[in-house]
Amino acid sequence: MNIVDATLSYERWMASHVAVIRPDLAVKHRRMAESPFTFLRGTFYRWYQLWPKVCSSLQDGPVVPSVGDLHVENFGTWRDLEGRLVWGVNDVDEACALPYANDLVRLATSAVLAARQGGLNFTRAEICESIVTGYVRSIGQGGRPFVLAEQSRWLRRIALNDLRDPVIFWARFDSLRSAPKSIAPRVLREALPDPRLLFRVVRRVAGVGSLGRPRIVALADWQGARIAREAKALLPSAAVWAAGRRKLGITGPQLLARAVRTRDPYLTFHDNWIVRRLAPDCSRVELVELPRVRDEERLLRAMGAETGNIHLGRRDRAILADLKKRPRRWLERASQAMADAVEDDWRRWTRKNA
Repeated sequence: MNIVDATLSYERWMASHVAVIRPDLAVKHRRMAESPFTFLRGTFYRWYQLWPKVCSSLQDGPVVPSVGDLHVENFGTWRDLEGRLVWGVNDVDEACALPYANDLVRLATSAVLAARQGGLNFTRAEICESIVTGYVRSIGQGGRPFVLAEQSRWLRRIALNDLRDPVIFWARFDSLRSAPKSIAPRVLREALPDPRLLFRVVRRVAGVGSLGRPRIVALADWQGARIAREAKALLPSAAVWAAGRRKLGITGPQLLARAVRTRDPYLTFHDNWIVRRLAPDCSRVELVELPRVRDEERLLRAMGAETGNIHLGRRDRAILADLKKRPRRWLERASQAMADAVEDDWRRWTRKNA
């Protein structure tokens, strides 16, 4: 099955679970042609097909609850119950059980592809060394959430960039067209601080992999300031489609419940929707939003460490033992092979959609 056939098959499967927004799916197809990095973000269903073949030597590693579609733009910030700013994995839509190496290889592959198009200034060797260093330290020390206060002020400075200015942030939502309130699910109203609040409903087109799924935002004024709640249709992991099974051992809520994490109290999963709070300091951090002057080595180590926070559990010792037996530069070779495979698929996709 090639990338075109895989995409058609996956999207038919997706349509059997949710009411697909066809114009958003067309946007996704165009975005997939932009670059190999963006293509990677939108095609976890294809990654799951390629990964066992391209990285067959990594399939015998310990299986852990995994993000699945991890990449360098799958990190963001939120506020915990104490109001503290927290940084970590932002999206667990594709959560499933996989060998631990999958998340590491996909994260490294995304960084390699981003570097190839100028989004990062690191070599493949530097990327992989930084990710593994952070990951091993996290697994060995039992993990630590990234609360951006006293101990992670450098990351706070990176996360709170100019594009997160409230004026800029809310202007993006004000430019969106209103949608009928009738399309807003009940869970969206219930997520507001007062369900009696008057609110405006807009359709939001965001992300890459989730494009095509309904994504609805309620905008309101509450106690003198703007607030927003988003509901995104929940879909089983694309790994379920690729494996031809009904489930694959873990779900997003289960993944987050087991992770070493300071939880987002506004992130909930119910009634086939993912509901979250949106705010200038509570959203995904994309590469274009990062300041020009940044410590990329430190940032990649943090991404590796957060991956460890997700994987921690009863298999910690098994993971460390498996890492010790891996040949030197294993992650470099795996990320190179997967980056090449992704680029091959991207070229085929762009030819088909030229």
